[in-house]
Amino acid sequence: MTTEHDPIKRRKLSDEVQERLLAIIESDRLGPGDPLPSERDLMTAFGVGRPAIREAMQSLQRMGLVEIRHGERARIAEPSFGRMVEQMSDSMRHILSHSPASLAHLKEARATFEMEMARIAAQRAGPVDVARLRRTIDSQEAQRNNPANFLQFDARFHREIAAISGNPIFTSLSEALLRWLQSFHVGLMRVQGLEKLTLAEHRQIVDEIEAGNVEGAAKAMRDHLYRANDLYHQDNLSRNDAG
Repeated sequence: MTTEHDPIKRRKLSDEVQERLLAIIESDRLGPGDPLPSERDLMTAFGVGRPAIREAMQSLQRMGLVEIRHGERARIAEPSFGRMVEQMSDSMRHILSHSPASLAHLKEARATFEMEMARIAAQRAGPVDVARLRRTIDSQEAQRNNPANFLQFDARFHREIAAISGNPIFTSLSEALLRWLQSFHVGLMRVQGLEKLTLAEHRQIVDEIEAGNVEGAAKAMRDHLYRANDLYHQDNLSRNDAG
């Protein structure tokens, strides 16, 4: 909490420019694809140099609010959940790499999310959805001897379950959770026989979804994810002991 005795912090010019640009976007009701004023016009309007304008624009670009192309005026970006996930990924990887507790929390959040996706899929999935899931499992099985490809199809399977919801936010959340955990899941492939078990569990999940068994699908997903988490933990312990 700040008090009257705390020193006043000077704001960077680019921060002030960013705030004013956000005000322009809001007051002018600019939408996706609309251009912002040119750098020269902004320099004149705000009374600042080009570096402050460019730094503010780059910050807005990192936030996913504007698009910057060489030789063109900056434009309001198209809304994209995928872009938002990409922007968060580096920060999340840093957090996970330095905080085992955060990784455990993320695994718990993912399990809860995936269970709900399985419930929704059991309610909404049609024959086309079920057929797509089964084809993905068949493709995954064909890659049993290629761990990297096997994991790619594993991720696709979970994304496709989220997509059955018809809600793009759920699909983007699934993509985010899988991407943030991806680097930690490679170790799972070192557990002998895991591929066969994973495929059997995936098929069980699809069976429950096809049957419209809402709670059965959620339970199958929960058992699958917590089993994988337990094996990952045991594998890490055994390798650490060996070292």
